[in-house]
Amino acid sequence: MSELLHIDTSLRTGGSVSREVTGAFARAWRAARPDAGYTYRDLAADPLPHVDPAVLAARAGTGDRSAEERLRAELLAADTLLIGAPMYNFGLPSTLKAWLDWVIVPELFVDQRTGEGLLVGKRVVVVTARGGSYSAGTPLHAFDFQEPYLRAVFSMIGLDRDLEFVHAEMTKAHDAPEFAEHRGHADASREDAHRAVLELAAA
Repeated sequence: MSELLHIDTSLRTGGSVSREVTGAFARAWRAARPDAGYTYRDLAADPLPHVDPAVLAARAGTGDRSAEERLRAELLAADTLLIGAPMYNFGLPSTLKAWLDWVIVPELFVDQRTGEGLLVGKRVVVVTARGGSYSAGTPLHAFDFQEPYLRAVFSMIGLDRDLEFVHAEMTKAHDAPEFAEHRGHADASREDAHRAVLELAAA
C-alpha cells in the first residue's frame, strides 16, 4: 500500500505559501489513492529537540532510542516523502535540519560499492517558498543554500534518485512595499508551483 509522509516546517500557520502548496499536493495525491496511508508532521507546531549528547549516547547503545526509531520508521514506511520548506536566511528552517539529524543515521547510508540502500526507490517532493528569486541567472542564485544542501544530504541516503523541487518565489512581493513591482512574478510563480504539484501528485 502506498504511504505518504508529509512534513511542514513553516513557522507561519496562516498565509504560508509552502503549507498551501504542500497541502494541494497532499490532497491531490490522497484523492488519487484513496486506500493509501498518510502521516503528517508539523515540525513548527511540534518541533524536535536538536540532537544532543543523550541522543548520541542512545546511538552508542546506552540509552533509549524509541523516539529516533519512530521517526525513522515513518520515513522507511513511506514511498513518497513531501516536504514544505520556506527559505530562512538562505537555508532551511532549523526544525527541518533537526529532523534530518534525527533520521539520518549510518544504517541508512547508501552502500558506495553497490549503490543500494534502505531508502533507494522512494520518491521525494520538496516544496520551497522564497521571498526573492534564486533561480539560475539571477543575482541571488549563489545564495541558495537550500536546494544544493538537500540534494547533497539526500544523496548520502539514496533519496536523490527520484527527487523533485517545486519553488514558489518572490513571496515577499505582497508583504513588502519595496517588492511591489514583483507581484506579477510572485503570482505566476505561485500558480506554477500549484500546477507542478498537481502534475506530480497525479504521476
